Amino acid sequence: MTPPPALHLVGQHQIDSRPLFDADITLPAGSWTCLLGPSGVGKSTVLRLMLGLETGGVFAGTISPSDGQPLDGRISYMAQSDLLLPWLSVIDNIMIGDRLRGVPPDRDRATDMLARVGLADHAQKKPLALSGGMRQRAALARTLLEDRPVVFLDEPFSALDAGTRAAMQELAAELLSGRTVLLVTHDPAEAARLADHILILSAEGAQSWPVPATPVPRAITAPETWACQSALLSHLRGVPA
Repeated sequence: MTPPPALHLVGQHQIDSRPLFDADITLPAGSWTCLLGPSGVGKSTVLRLMLGLETGGVFAGTISPSDGQPLDGRISYMAQSDLLLPWLSVIDNIMIGDRLRGVPPDRDRATDMLARVGLADHAQKKPLALSGGMRQRAALARTLLEDRPVVFLDEPFSALDAGTRAAMQELAAELLSGRTVLLVTHDPAEAARLADHILILSAEGAQSWPVPATPVPRAITAPETWACQSALLSHLRGVPA
């Protein structure tokens, strides 16, 4: 894999001529950036802008990779909804990227990835036979299988129970180590565990937030993780820490 680039977004986004945010955001190369903020502030819009997808608004600014190369073909994206195709089996869903590119899929690798997310026994089922959390794990497996240098994750663990969420966070941290990752989340605990960098988005811009000086994924019960989570939650609620 070629070294992942840093990404820089600077500019203003408007919807119906009303400013949504005016931000200067940098995603450092080869590390996890977690983006938090109130609902409706534009977190998913930032992600969609970097992906080059429709946002329903107008962006005046620039988005630039540090290596000056196009991002096409270098990004793996997991949306809030699982986007599984209902007529395909789970294993065929997670191999869909190769099929769309006309590349023979690696079924052995896909089978191993399903085992890593705990879905080995469900490979031949259709998505409608799965629970919401299982569907989200299938979508995560599809994203991880793409093995791209830049990865965008939009609330990727939101449908999972606490134990499974922790396990999937650890798996993602392992398999995406060294990638440039943008994780959009509402969960301060998740950011405290996974982030090399935390940004809090508001209408006025993106504020950097300190993270513990320990490697990710951080232990859930570590004092540094708890302290970061607590202070971040207090800030997001507007309550003194």
